[in-house]
Formats: sequence, C-alpha cells, structure tokens
Amino acid sequence: MAQFSPRGNFASKIGIILATAGSSVGLGNIWRFPVETGQNGGAAFILIYLACVIFLGIPMMTAEFIIGRHTHSDIASAYEQLSTPFSFFTRSLFISTGYAGMLCVTLILSYYSVVAGWTLKYAVDAATGEIAQVSDAASYFTSFSTSTWAPLVFTLIFIFITHLVIERGVQNGIERFSKVLMPLLFVIMVLLAVGSLTMPGATEGIAFLLKPDFSRIDSSVVLSALGQAFFSLSIAIGCLATYASYFKPDVNLIKTSANVVGIDTLVAILSGFIIFPAVFSVQGVAPDAGPGLVFVTLPNIFNSLFSHIPVLGYAFSLMFYALLVLAALTSTLSMHEEVTAFFVDRYGLSRRWAAGCMTLVTAVLAVLCSLSFGPLADFRPFFGRGFFDAFNDVTALWIMPLSGIILSIFVGWRLPKSLVIEELTNHHTLRYPRWLFAGFFFIIRWLAPIAISLIFINELLRH
Repeated sequence: MAQFSPRGNFASKIGIILATAGSSVGLGNIWRFPVETGQNGGAAFILIYLACVIFLGIPMMTAEFIIGRHTHSDIASAYEQLSTPFSFFTRSLFISTGYAGMLCVTLILSYYSVVAGWTLKYAVDAATGEIAQVSDAASYFTSFSTSTWAPLVFTLIFIFITHLVIERGVQNGIERFSKVLMPLLFVIMVLLAVGSLTMPGATEGIAFLLKPDFSRIDSSVVLSALGQAFFSLSIAIGCLATYASYFKPDVNLIKTSANVVGIDTLVAILSGFIIFPAVFSVQGVAPDAGPGLVFVTLPNIFNSLFSHIPVLGYAFSLMFYALLVLAALTSTLSMHEEVTAFFVDRYGLSRRWAAGCMTLVTAVLAVLCSLSFGPLADFRPFFGRGFFDAFNDVTALWIMPLSGIILSIFVGWRLPKSLVIEELTNHHTLRYPRWLFAGFFFIIRWLAPIAISLIFINELLRH
C-alpha cells in the first residue's frame, strides 16, 4: 500500500472537486466548445459529446487519478516509480511520457497565457467602457494582438497572477482560490445565460442547442466530439495526476471523476446558452463563426443588441470577459502546478523557488508566442510555423494524443490489475459491481486507445 506523502494535500472533498474541475474548465469550454458545436450541427454534436465524456472521459480521468494518488508524486516520478519492474525500453517509454507531459503543459501554458492576456485586456476594456465605443471589432482586435507591448503586458500580468496563487501552495493557494473562482464562474455564467435567453433570437438559439438534426451526424462530427471531449478534460498530460497526488486515501476516484466531468460539461453547455441566443439575435452572424467569435463577433453583438440600453451592454460585456479570465486562470493553475511539483519533488526546491523557475520559463516562451503575432510574424522557424502555432500543433496534434494512448496502455495493460482495483476501491473499502471493473478495463485497454488513435489520425489529416 502506497504511503500518504506529507508533501501536501487538499483539505476538503469540495476543494478537490472544484480545483480539479477548474483544471479541466477553461477557455476550451467557453470558446472552443461553442465553436465546435456551431460547426458540427448543434444538438446532435452535443449528444455525441455527452456520450464521449461519459464513456471515455470518466474512465480516462480515473486512470490518471490512479497514477497520481498511488505515488503521491509529480507525473515524471510517478511513471518512474510504477514502471520499475519493466524492461529498459518499456520503462524508458513510460518515463519519457511523464517528461513529455511536463513539456506539453509548459508549451500550452506559454501560448495559452497569451490568449488569457487577450481576455484580460478585453475585461479591462469592458470595465472602462472602451469595448462599447469600438466600431470595427475586427480591426480593433488585429491592432491590439499584432502590436508589441500591449499584448506582452497583459500576458505577463496574467502569468504573474498565476504565479502568486501557485506560490501560496495547495491548500492556501490552489484550493482556496478554486473555492472562490469556481462558484463565481458559475454565478456569472447563470447571470449571462439568463440575460442571453431574453434576447430576440433566444428561441432559435435554444432550438439549435436542444433540437438535434441527426442527418448532420457523420464520421467527422463523431471525431470532432471525441476530440473536444479529450482536449476539454485535459487528459493524459499530467495535470490531473498531479492534483490526484494531493488526494487523501479516502477520496472516491470514480465519483470524483464523474463530478469533475459533470461540472466541465455543465460549463460547456452553459456557454452554449450564453453564446447562441446572442448569435441568433443578430442577422448575418453564423453560429459557426469560428475562434473569432469571442474577440470579434461577440463585441459587435453586444454593441448591437444593447445600443439602446448602454448599461446592459456594459454589464454583459464585463461579466462575459471576466468569465473568460476566471476560466483561463483555473486552467493555468493546474498547468503551472504540474511542473512546480516536479521541481519541488525532484530537486527539493522550496515552493517559492520552484514556482519562480516555472514562471520564468513560461514568461520567456510566452513573450515569443505573443511576438509571433507582431514583430516576429514573419519569423517561422518550425516548418513554416511561428512560435504560437508551432507550440499549439506539437501539443494538440502529437503530445496529447500519444500521451493518452500510452496512459491507457500503461494503466490497462502494464499496471498490476490488483493495484488498479485497490485504488478504485480505496483498498477494498468501497464496493462496486463486477461489471463496473470489467467495463473500466475494457474501455481503458481497448476503446480508449482506439478512439484516441482515431482522433490522432483525424487531426493530422485536418492539418
């Protein structure tokens, strides 16, 4: 039986759920999910997505929890500990996966912080009323994102905010802030959804979300739903295993996974109720407007819909961009913590120094990502790709799906079955029907690697 480590832990079960849900909840829920839904036919896509997160997301998240809680260590050390009995080649493969996960979150955090900085800029502009004065949202966004200093300042401010929370530790930092940020995020989302449902086009927007058109379903829609489920939950890159390393022995891993997936999915669907009624309220705006939806389309919508009631436009814009900032922050905390934990565990650094090292690396890479939209726009050293696009490609197209396949093989085929069952049952203190274990191993051993392989191939073909 693995001994519980004194390195730190979450103090409460609600803290575990909110912090871990925060790791999954991010811009992907509020930005990418509506875009994918709009591009893949609405309600039919959502139904497939729900099936994916239930039958693939929960087991894969639970598998990563098993690795983290059993070892109570960072992701690289966890793979190293658990693969000790294996051959040199097999052991090297799994240990490399742990390090690949840390590389992945470092690269993601770098470019993600740039986008988070944009949301912070728009939140400030919404607070000062500047968004309401914008006549050409596309030109406004292009001018800002391609400039040199303004995006850098907001990106670095966001990274520094993340650093301050991480430096405070697990209980006083991540858990305490998650207990505030996640409920606040939900309150803002509910207020925005209620406001959006009162708009002129709300009926059409709701029908788009709730009335499935099964004729739109094809292999592309299914693979898009699989991909969104996998990427939205941040599976296989080590964030979830790192948080699980702070779980106490009595935490129900399956129940926690179900709660986290439920919260993540609720946020994604709520974002649809916020965005699509607004989109359908303005003529000429398509529900599949793409990533520009957040920074170009929605400012135009807010200004158009609330032109006669400026105070409502002000409140709606401010709450929406504040929501994006909160969602981004809950995700950056988990990515930062993964590498910070490694520095603490492996090299014995104090949390302050470990967090500082990660913040410095992230800041340098984030500067390069930000400048790739402006002064470095023509500098494309990665097969014709700039820093931002290259970091996104290598993480989303390669590291995440390959790490997911290896995670499923590791837990499904290489870990002793008895160890997996002990973690699932909290050393036989929890009782589950036998079919649940059979279903879990079937999904982890067969369904998950096949599904992730299809996502991998599909994404490569699309690019």
